Amino acid sequence: ITSPVAFDILPLKLQTFSQSTPTGLDCVGWKRRISVPVIADGALDKTALTDEVGSEEDLYEDFRSSNHRYGHPGGGGEQLAINELISDGSVVYAEALWDHVTMDDQELGFKAGDVIEVMDATNKEWWWGRILDSEGWFPASFVRLRVNQDEPMEDYPLKVEGGKEDDSRRFGMGQTTKDQMRTNVINEIISTERDYIKHLKDICEGYIKQCRKRADMFTEEQLKTIFGNIEDIYRCQKKFVKALEKKFNKDHPHLSEVGSCFLEYQTEFQIYSEYCNNHPNACMELSRLTKVNKYVYFFEACRLLQKMIDISLDGFLLTPVQKICKYPLQLAELLKYTNPQHRDFKDVEAALNAMKNVARLINERKRRLENIDKIAQWQSSIEDWEGEDVLVRSSELIYSGELAKISHPQAKSQQRMFFLFDHQLVCCKKDLLRRDILYYKSRINMDDMEILDVEDGKDKDFNISVKNAFKLHCRDTEEVHLFCAKKPEQKQRWLKAFENERRQVQLDQETGFSITEVQKKQAMLNASKQHHAGKPKAVTRPYYDFLMRQKHPTLPTTLPQQQVFMLAEPKRKPSNFWQNISRLTPFRK
Repeated sequence: ITSPVAFDILPLKLQTFSQSTPTGLDCVGWKRRISVPVIADGALDKTALTDEVGSEEDLYEDFRSSNHRYGHPGGGGEQLAINELISDGSVVYAEALWDHVTMDDQELGFKAGDVIEVMDATNKEWWWGRILDSEGWFPASFVRLRVNQDEPMEDYPLKVEGGKEDDSRRFGMGQTTKDQMRTNVINEIISTERDYIKHLKDICEGYIKQCRKRADMFTEEQLKTIFGNIEDIYRCQKKFVKALEKKFNKDHPHLSEVGSCFLEYQTEFQIYSEYCNNHPNACMELSRLTKVNKYVYFFEACRLLQKMIDISLDGFLLTPVQKICKYPLQLAELLKYTNPQHRDFKDVEAALNAMKNVARLINERKRRLENIDKIAQWQSSIEDWEGEDVLVRSSELIYSGELAKISHPQAKSQQRMFFLFDHQLVCCKKDLLRRDILYYKSRINMDDMEILDVEDGKDKDFNISVKNAFKLHCRDTEEVHLFCAKKPEQKQRWLKAFENERRQVQLDQETGFSITEVQKKQAMLNASKQHHAGKPKAVTRPYYDFLMRQKHPTLPTTLPQQQVFMLAEPKRKPSNFWQNISRLTPFRK
């Protein structure tokens, strides 16, 4: 799904344009049927629809001729505002949210945090911009317009040797100017929060309420998939905005102390994790439904009746994802214009760290959910799998490698490949001829085990001499498993991995992380389909590897997906564990 224009990130100077953008009521053929698809009791008056507008096919033609594009990322208000400013001779700046890596000389590359002069925003998806002496196209969804458009570039922190910021110019500005900048940021936080509440209300009352009246079109499970826990988010945000308004100093906004509000609600903001994790499922379900004309008409009628701006439902449903990612940006901007002597300084500083942690938690949960597809693909590549799927109890590969397993009663040593997941250790055997093929042999429940370091020498339990060994001891059955690594450092890595496994399990319990049965079944189903279709099971390469291979001789024709969940840690390195799996088992039999 392409990213819609973020409703709440327009600078104060542009807000009036945003609020006066078309509401969609002037769409050809829609004004006359605004009250038809949704009525008070939720029934669809098909007769009235046909009599007034014609057949469903005619209605669809009207809809198409209106130039409305379902799934369109924005309604054009932001572009209108920006281009009006540019045409008037104003300079419009945007800040990069994510790195844009490109090898195309007609695209503009930049890093997160860079300031870009927007020179042309006529196209909704790709804008033309300049950084120093470089000009080129860049994805509009990778940037946010600066809050303080009047702030001169020389007031931005300068980069000096060592990568540290030179704040001398920034702190050299007059106190009145700095107070005004803080006022602008405070006003933006308050106003965008109020706008966000309105968006949530529109979704809950304009869409969910109407959908529940149509049991013939939507099941409760479908509504849960499409809207997630957005009603919980709405209730949380209503309380949060009230807390903000209590701390807002209307007479002197720069004296407002809002940092404590973010600290108070940092735990409640974790409910965004569930929403963000579900969002891809919502996109898929919406995409499926909107292939049927009646759902397209219904969703559009809901929007018009609620008098919402001309953005489709999938666009509105992206706003909570954008919002939780935006809080660290707003707080960083606020901290920049808050003097250390200000009563709000320590709270804003703490709030910034707290909201970064919330974003990191969401990032981590998103990454874990993405991993389940890879785990399912891995399992489908293993021959002779027995018992329950690995996803029934696990969602993270902690470590993998080759060990010698020594079993009772003959103390026989066997070379095996081991894969340590949270809650379980899976044992596989390599094929004698095809070493890239693995056969399932057994698994060990890690919840019942304790790890015992074994000194080099003769082991009393097995009555043999061992080196680089450790044991897994079952507390309930007294069963003991003995393992030997080839090198001391390999043994230490395994012992560390077992510690990490227990730590991961404890963290999941504390944060309430879990994978739904639907997500598990879907991952296994996808892996099964790929396996039977003979598709390669290699781990998907990161998006930017794909982006770097693209060549756009003129205006790029597609909008790349921004990594909204990587805001807190945009430079996270991929795990080596999956590379190990890819090397050891190239996902084919």
